[in-house]
Amino acid sequence: MSRVARMISGTGRKAIMTGIVIVGTQWGDEGKGKATDQLGESVDYVVRYSGGNNAGHTVVVAGQTYALHLLPSGILNPGCVPVIGNGVVVDLGVLFEEIDQLMARGVRADRVLISANAHVIAPYHRVLDRVTERFLGKRKLGTTGRGVGPAYADKVNRIGIRVQDLFDESILRQKVAACLEQKNALLVKVYNRPAISATEVADELLQYVDRLRPMMTDTSVVLNDALDQGKVVLFEGAQAHHLDVDFGTYPYVTSSSPIAAGACIGSGVGPTRIDRVVGIAKAYTTRVGEGPFPGELLDEAGEKLRQDGGEFGTTTGRPRRCGWFDALVVNQAARINALTDVFLTKLDVLTGWDKIPIVVGYQVNGNRLTAMPMTQTELHHAQPIYEYMDGWTEDITTKRSFSDLPATTQAYVLRLQELIGVRISGIGVGPGREQTIMIHDLL
Repeated sequence: MSRVARMISGTGRKAIMTGIVIVGTQWGDEGKGKATDQLGESVDYVVRYSGGNNAGHTVVVAGQTYALHLLPSGILNPGCVPVIGNGVVVDLGVLFEEIDQLMARGVRADRVLISANAHVIAPYHRVLDRVTERFLGKRKLGTTGRGVGPAYADKVNRIGIRVQDLFDESILRQKVAACLEQKNALLVKVYNRPAISATEVADELLQYVDRLRPMMTDTSVVLNDALDQGKVVLFEGAQAHHLDVDFGTYPYVTSSSPIAAGACIGSGVGPTRIDRVVGIAKAYTTRVGEGPFPGELLDEAGEKLRQDGGEFGTTTGRPRRCGWFDALVVNQAARINALTDVFLTKLDVLTGWDKIPIVVGYQVNGNRLTAMPMTQTELHHAQPIYEYMDGWTEDITTKRSFSDLPATTQAYVLRLQELIGVRISGIGVGPGREQTIMIHDLL
């Protein structure tokens, strides 16, 4: 039955909607890859809708660790079609290197679809990213230097290069030359760097055309058709809510919209096609790069969390800043993303602590706040207010049901659920695909 026929007959679209968004609720690195991979066996398409190769997911399957940077985590499930949406900025060299590495390990990576409207990270974007960051000095933002921000800036300035441009050599060379007129002036006159050759840039990009040809498509059509057919589409965001360019801790944010609403813009499906929004929250808090972090631990406790949790960036290897679970951070994400469920990860890392603090408020200028401050200045001066929960010593990595967890572990999870205001439907108790406790079905 067609979509129009269903609507006329009264069945409507709701009965067949199967769109699920996975979104990080903190500052990234929450374990979205694990949650996406967990659902991947049950879904037909997994869509990356924002970010670039400045983000990474680590997924462990059958003892094998996979570090993914551009490809959706669902690529590790053989029945799932991985899609790179229009909201992603793509470094083509990184993309094909990642595909080749997966195929060398026996992972089928020939099903990837990429939006014709996705923007391309060109060599000059990477140069500008690194030069600009150094120029900022103490005011640096902590970017990865991979050209993501400059590529998004070109997109907004309407001088970007899209995947489809590579299939018209004349247009590509004109666009690259026009873009470099401005950028070379900046590089030479402001940053005292050599000019970049437009010919060399275009030649580099054109070398990917043959490999891109079978992958490029109108992914919006593909995804909407899939939803019409009752297929399950999982939208996987990069980074997280508090790195969103509008709602994150600006200016220490990414250049795109990793929040749930960004899934629609970054993939070309409407908001009424989304059934469920699953927020991923780590059982404690981490952050990479610069920016405010009220609950950051700069002592031995922070270092222990870092080492026990393996808190080093998937893409950059940078050590992550660590702190206890911040309920205000996740609660704001729950509200703005309209979360229906939360998947709690890395609960096992907290094993062995006598007491486990939770940030339940901030002290700002003598006032107690129970919600994220409105202004950057207030957040900068915020001091965490803690509530303390009893810890546990029992190994929980082999537990597969909530009732099997120690009583104090259950109490900790239930307290987080109360503070977030959204049900916790899944819990990660180890890095492996099988080390998961599902309390409620996410499909």
